[in-house]
Amino acid sequence: MTDDVLARTDRGAVRGTGADGLAIFLGVPYAAPPEGERRFRPPVPAGAWDGVRDATRFGTPPPQRAAAPGAPPIWRPGDGLDCLNVNVWTPDLGGSGLPVMVWFYGGAWRIGASPMPHYDAARIARAGVVVVTFDYRTGFEGFGHLPGVPDNRGLRDQIAALEWVRRNIAAFGGDPDQVTAFGQSAGAASIVLLASVPEARGLFRRGIAHSVPDGYHDTSVASEITGIIADAAGVEPTWEGFAALSPEAVLAVQDAPVDPVKRPVTAFAPVVDGDLVTGPPWSRIADAAEVDLVCGFVHEEARAFLPSPVPPELNPEMVAGATKVGAGGAKAYRAAYPQLSDVELAVELLSDAMFRMPTTLTAEAHAAAGGRTWLFDFAWRNPEGLNRHSIDVPFVFGLPDSRFAARHLGSPAPDGFAALSDAIRTAWTSFAAGGDPGWARYEPSKPVARVWDDEISDGPSPVAPSVPIWKDALGLR
Repeated sequence: MTDDVLARTDRGAVRGTGADGLAIFLGVPYAAPPEGERRFRPPVPAGAWDGVRDATRFGTPPPQRAAAPGAPPIWRPGDGLDCLNVNVWTPDLGGSGLPVMVWFYGGAWRIGASPMPHYDAARIARAGVVVVTFDYRTGFEGFGHLPGVPDNRGLRDQIAALEWVRRNIAAFGGDPDQVTAFGQSAGAASIVLLASVPEARGLFRRGIAHSVPDGYHDTSVASEITGIIADAAGVEPTWEGFAALSPEAVLAVQDAPVDPVKRPVTAFAPVVDGDLVTGPPWSRIADAAEVDLVCGFVHEEARAFLPSPVPPELNPEMVAGATKVGAGGAKAYRAAYPQLSDVELAVELLSDAMFRMPTTLTAEAHAAAGGRTWLFDFAWRNPEGLNRHSIDVPFVFGLPDSRFAARHLGSPAPDGFAALSDAIRTAWTSFAAGGDPGWARYEPSKPVARVWDDEISDGPSPVAPSVPIWKDALGLR
């Protein structure tokens, strides 16, 4: 049984759906459609509307290809660009003062959309928080570099969504001064980057960052990528050249710069523009000590990007040269982790390079600046013994039955899923409500971590031996 429910935003009234103790509003604009003269430009405010706007269906996702081979596309040619929308789940529409959690999706800066079924926020909201999900531009639409146009449009979309929350969330029962940004992968990096920029100051009080990735482009690399895409499309590498292309025409060529060595996963990343982005995610987090921060990673992140099974001949010497520790890093890893096999060492090194060290260095810098910081390691393995990037996401949302979850967990989900999912969700909503996830804070002199597994434990960070290797390689000591 569902009922119509009404709320009023600063742009007009919206009609959502009431069901099972929640009021849900979908597809509410936080910015105008980025089309026409607004294409490839920073977001501008949404227009007001008369009457009551229907908010019972998700809005248009950002243009993107299917998330995985065989997966149904979330965006199709002809869907257009009206993609800058928010969705709200609230357990107390008529109330006030509930903590607010705003989800930032990941997807290597090239995919991701709030209507994806594994981001349904009902179970989180039922814990007593108002949850907001939203869409931001990905791929070239959001992160392509064009001369004379501000970079990092996807990040600017995120700021606009947070500003919408600040202005409007009280109308949905939330407290605008108790906002927690939480996200994974590209979404986690976004949170860390935005925590310290003046444009986002005060828009969220706490952050939860799952798997902060390395990866950012200076303008010379970003220009090179634009040139490759422009050549593939047959246009000039300018705003005018790209604005003449349909979204599907851009999608058809935006992966042209992907390279198995230089750019094996994605051509896109935040651009060091000297404004929103001045360096890697951890470089400015010390300026955000007032934002409470939970950081964490999946223990064997890199297995998501390696063949399965991993070739038995893989060893750290084969992969170290492609990372920032350089070829000599293999020797340092052998000394730091003498108990691991060659394959395990290679996975360890790649996992550190891609996510574990960016996440840990973020925690280090934040804690060293006096910030309240916590670290976690998601170590749970599925019945096949697999632990890899993104396996933690179904546990956060409590959704074991989606296509996404089945790919990571197996189907049906193991018996232990519910208990661990409940524990993580309780920690996150407790943190959002009171600033404490339930384990000891991380300190550079005492690097402790929560290990999420069937048996939950707290103790020394399992990746602490990697930290000095990376600090030396990056000149941070």
